[in-house]
Amino acid sequence: MKGSYFIIPLSVVIHLMIINLSLYFLTPETYTETLAISINISWLLIGVGLNFYSIDRKEKFRHKFHKFLRHFFVFVLSYFSVLAFLKIDFDPKKQILVLLSLLFFLLFYRWFFFEIRKFYRQGGGNSLKVIILGNDSNLTRLENIFNDPDYGYRYLGYFHNKKEKRAVGNYLGRFEDCFRFIINQEVDEIYCSVSRFSKEELLRIRAFSDNHLAKLKLIPDNKGVYSSSMEFEIFENLPILNLRKSPLEKNYAKYGKRIFDIVFSSFVIICILSWLIPLLFILNLFESKGPVIFKQLRHGKDKKIFWCYKFRSMAVNTEANSKMCTRNDLRVTKIGKFLRKTSIDELPQFINVFLGDMSVVGPRPHMELHTIEYEHNVDKYLVRHFAKPGITGLAQVRGYRGEIIRKSDIINRTRMDIFYLEKWTALLDLKIIYQTIYNCFYGEEKAY
Repeated sequence: MKGSYFIIPLSVVIHLMIINLSLYFLTPETYTETLAISINISWLLIGVGLNFYSIDRKEKFRHKFHKFLRHFFVFVLSYFSVLAFLKIDFDPKKQILVLLSLLFFLLFYRWFFFEIRKFYRQGGGNSLKVIILGNDSNLTRLENIFNDPDYGYRYLGYFHNKKEKRAVGNYLGRFEDCFRFIINQEVDEIYCSVSRFSKEELLRIRAFSDNHLAKLKLIPDNKGVYSSSMEFEIFENLPILNLRKSPLEKNYAKYGKRIFDIVFSSFVIICILSWLIPLLFILNLFESKGPVIFKQLRHGKDKKIFWCYKFRSMAVNTEANSKMCTRNDLRVTKIGKFLRKTSIDELPQFINVFLGDMSVVGPRPHMELHTIEYEHNVDKYLVRHFAKPGITGLAQVRGYRGEIIRKSDIINRTRMDIFYLEKWTALLDLKIIYQTIYNCFYGEEKAY
């Protein structure tokens, strides 16, 4: 959900605060340090096991209410189990009243959260721009959903090859007009009625959305354009196909990967960069003048620009931001040659990982100039920007690293990056990290 990165961590903290404060003030005679630790761990483990902490853009207060009650019921069972295991004397009637009070407080927070979110979205926050392609029987239903302030959509209108007089909706033009509109309005999601388009038109829409960072969702029909990465979503009993659903969008992937990134990057910064930066600064003084850290603007997730850090491996030159390094490049210093051969020059990017601009594993970020070039010349190139860029990636360990000599080099790199987005697992990340470390010692010199 756009702009919702901190919602789940904040909800976890507030839930634990409500539980602990309620038990501390209402049952001080049984609330011990051991009990507090046990019930906090229980609440978190139950939440993970039942996949309680997930939030969908289309979720309302009444939606998935059964998941909340199921979580609370299992927590109550674990709470009484902990009391019995710790041999704590308690008054059953009082504990039941306390737990009912706790249920009320948690329900109140849940209601309050959705009301605040609704108010925030009515003001334009946490919104997605959407359009509809094709006019069929589902159009009015979708428009009603998009116009619901709870969902946070900014419905811009629909495109159709034949204008019709309708009571609801905002006609924007013919199908051919939609492409420039999507670019100019920076549309986030496209909902397409497949029954109104030929296979060729659908493939064209799909290719366009992939190349312009717009997610395409289909109102289903069997025209042979589905892929292995698609996933059904239900909009009030109306099935929608999301063709770019990645495992990286799952909460366990998003938060687990971020925790790993923080721990891993912190280790590298403290244990390696803390002494390597001053050492390289001294060594560079004897060979070439200039900063020890080289920074360059690159495109990250959703094509957002960030400063990417590297150890400087070239003499200071005016072509650093326009000309990719090539094999036997005369700009590379003697120290830089060693840094590039061992990939040590990439280590400062762990600062980017710690700051959240990059991940340890993901598609490699390219220079602004090259991104602009590739997005127009390489089909589906921008799909790789649906994920955070990485210090290393599947394309790099599969041999598609270094200088781009032939167009097939960047095409294969993009293909590997898209495969990574569609097939991600934690084990795949670990394999890529292991292969990267191995290549640093036994691989060939990289050129970029």
